[in-house]
Amino acid sequence: MQKRIPIRKCVACGTRKSKEELIRIVNNKGQILIDPGGKMPGRGAYICPSNECFKKARKSNKISNALKTSIPDEVYNKLAEEIGNQ
Repeated sequence: MQKRIPIRKCVACGTRKSKEELIRIVNNKGQILIDPGGKMPGRGAYICPSNECFKKARKSNKISNALKTSIPDEVYNKLAEEIGNQ
């Protein structure tokens, strides 16, 4: 039997990809964190590791809408760093 691969959707471009290909941002009791392992509890949003999707998501507040809270600038800075390192 083949193992199922979890598929998630990028909040910026809407592309469906495997969970490992995307970066997860999580709202854990009001604390917004980048979740590299994908296992943290809380509401999650996924984004492609590309500058294009990052700019689109930040400009249109897609991440804050998905997490149902406002996103501080330091989280966006960490996310930009994470995307730059990929």
